Amino acid sequence: MRRPRLFSISALLMLALLGMTAVSLAVGRYPLSLADIWEFLQASVGLRDIGSERYALLYNIIVEIRLPRVLAAILIGAALAISGASFQAVFRNPLVSPGILGVLGGASFGAALGLLLSDQWLVIQLLAFTMALLAVGFGVFIANLFGPATMVTLVLGGIISGALFTALLSITKYTADPYNELPAIVYWLMGSLQAVQLTHITAVAIPIIAGIVVLTLLGHALDALSMGDDEARSLGVPVTAVRYGVIIMATLISALSVSIAGIIGWVGLVVPNFARLAFGPANTRLLPLSALIGSLFLLSADLITRVITPAEIPIGIVTELLGIPAFLLVLGRARRAWI
Repeated sequence: MRRPRLFSISALLMLALLGMTAVSLAVGRYPLSLADIWEFLQASVGLRDIGSERYALLYNIIVEIRLPRVLAAILIGAALAISGASFQAVFRNPLVSPGILGVLGGASFGAALGLLLSDQWLVIQLLAFTMALLAVGFGVFIANLFGPATMVTLVLGGIISGALFTALLSITKYTADPYNELPAIVYWLMGSLQAVQLTHITAVAIPIIAGIVVLTLLGHALDALSMGDDEARSLGVPVTAVRYGVIIMATLISALSVSIAGIIGWVGLVVPNFARLAFGPANTRLLPLSALIGSLFLLSADLITRVITPAEIPIGIVTELLGIPAFLLVLGRARRAWI
């Protein structure tokens, strides 16, 4: 069967994402209709007068409460998914996720340390982001410690770095106040979009979008890398520069995502495998489609967290519960393809 063209698939996914965004803005403890949202949009651009009180109510619900988490879900889902697809391409392993080089362990330790040192959300985000980059840098340093890094030494360096920062996280949790600080650390580690504000989105939107664009543009080079380093060099691809460039960019957007929403698992593992099985392994197609599907996946998970129970469930729990059956489905279809 001939595969649909990238433009057609992307257009359909973007329409689905737009529809899911509208639903996410409408659904909640104070339900709105799509007509209410359309009415608010018209009033916002001066095409309709709905009264100051109603406008203030809709503005509070749509813009101040729901829009930040919707935008965060779209950005973070895209960032984690395309990071996972990029790491899988670099390491030529479909079981690799964005945490392969220790970014999750570093971010977790940084956030826990921030929660001990300050109650300012900006401090927590900065420490999470900084420690995530430091953890990856340490993993790469270990990989190059006894000679030029290889795929195996990069993975081993990431394992060592992740273990180190996980141990530091355990020490931080052990020293935390068990009644106030420790519950906050545990909740952050579960992942949540509840505390995200528009100021957080504006701070990370440009670097995340830039990273997604850069990784997408590197699709051809990653396709060449998939054939092996020697074949890629014969095609004129600077293998080392591309490999470390992808690692740096994927790490950057992963760290930014984790710093504002905590640990959200399975997105970077399940979504690229689903996209690869549905649309083929070519990275020129896989990377942008993974980003779109990742946004849809995380937006759907966030919607579930808000409606399934009166008390909001951390989104990291929901992505795990959704990711396990999704990955089993992908595994089943992949196995049939292998036989």
